[in-house]
Amino acid sequence: MVYFFTEDIVFPFTLRKVRGQLRTYISNLIRNEGKTLGEINIIFCSDEYLLDMNKQYLNHDYYTDVITFDYSEGPVVSGDIFISIDMVRSNAEEYAPSFEHELYRVIFHGVLHLCGYKDKSEDEERLMRGKENLYLALNNLNEQ
Repeated sequence: MVYFFTEDIVFPFTLRKVRGQLRTYISNLIRNEGKTLGEINIIFCSDEYLLDMNKQYLNHDYYTDVITFDYSEGPVVSGDIFISIDMVRSNAEEYAPSFEHELYRVIFHGVLHLCGYKDKSEDEERLMRGKENLYLALNNLNEQ
């Protein structure tokens, strides 16, 4: 099951309207990757909240849009995905057609990490971007 939470923010649009749709997108992504959905928590937060987590748990002193904690066992995909709404908004203004499009991309990015994809090398990053774009296209989200 996929659960949604917020920490120290007011979500900028009605999450209730898209919760069910997001659950379907995430379930389909996981199934397409040959995995099984376990429990995923998606926590939307501020830049500062995610920076504190990045420092505390990963020993990184920089802002990021997403941090994923993977609790998957075998083919069962489980974990916590923390997403900075501030960073999503900023990235959308610079790179994406809309806030919603960038939000979906970052959610898919986090889920892909739980499926085993990395993005440390150029080749890994290229594969990750390709997968993000694939799932945006499969869900007709490219024009969002």
